[in-house]
Amino acid sequence: MRSLIDILELSTKELDELISTADDIIENPQKYAHKCDGKKLATLFFEPSTRTRLSFEAAMYELGGNVIGFSEAQSSSASKGESVADTAKVISCYADIIAMRHPKEGAPLVASMNATVPVINAGDGGHNHPTQTLADLLTIHREKGRFNNLTVGLCGDLKFGRTVHSLIAALRRYENVKFILISPAELKLPDYVKESLTKDNVDFVETTNLEEAIKELDILYMTRVQRERFFNEEEYLRLKDSYILTPEKLVNAKKDMAILHPLPRVNEISVAIDNDPRACYFKQVLYGKYMRMALILKLLEVE
Repeated sequence: MRSLIDILELSTKELDELISTADDIIENPQKYAHKCDGKKLATLFFEPSTRTRLSFEAAMYELGGNVIGFSEAQSSSASKGESVADTAKVISCYADIIAMRHPKEGAPLVASMNATVPVINAGDGGHNHPTQTLADLLTIHREKGRFNNLTVGLCGDLKFGRTVHSLIAALRRYENVKFILISPAELKLPDYVKESLTKDNVDFVETTNLEEAIKELDILYMTRVQRERFFNEEEYLRLKDSYILTPEKLVNAKKDMAILHPLPRVNEISVAIDNDPRACYFKQVLYGKYMRMALILKLLEVE
């Protein structure tokens, strides 16, 4: 039995296999419509989420399985003080696989150590969000056809953005990938992530200037400044509008640059960009469902 807590638990070969499965699901949905007949997914969401939770649910339903679970901590026994470990043991009696989101870093790992079924980390605090990274990777692969030789701009909240940390971890294993880190000083990428890049001899530069950086990019990954990660409302309000992508800022961008965003968006991408052929963030949502389908099949060891 295997869980997925961190994107680095998947080798690049396994990532390629998941992408290949997802591509096949896109081409032949009927072939997969009954792969999980009789199987149940439990969605344990201790933190609000629309896309990730519904994406997991849609993925399981499209594989022919069923879904049980809860969408907020208040409606679970956690509100009575039950531990994550006990919750995992209990839910293992009801479900074949668990998807868990939790505000505390490491909670899904604790769940995986106590569950008797596979656990998927659906986001833990500011730490990790491996299935969003799978969505990002499929989007990049379908837009660019490769992971090598890419210049990737990451813009916005690089400090608390778990999607950014997971994507960097996944992409730094490929050849000739360069990162341009675009953020205000207060929201810079954490040192431990930068140290991992340096250790692997991955090229990266830090800048506060989006307009200057955009000319070089093959991928622009926008993120929102997350109110829920701030202790100080004033600080949040001061930084939330730091980077807003508008059509004017795209004038010098490559014609085939792909714009990604893990969503939800607040105001960091102008709606005027939604019809630009480079805008991939809604495709990204769809690709996330296909990658979660591929992952569920892999972890349940369904042929």
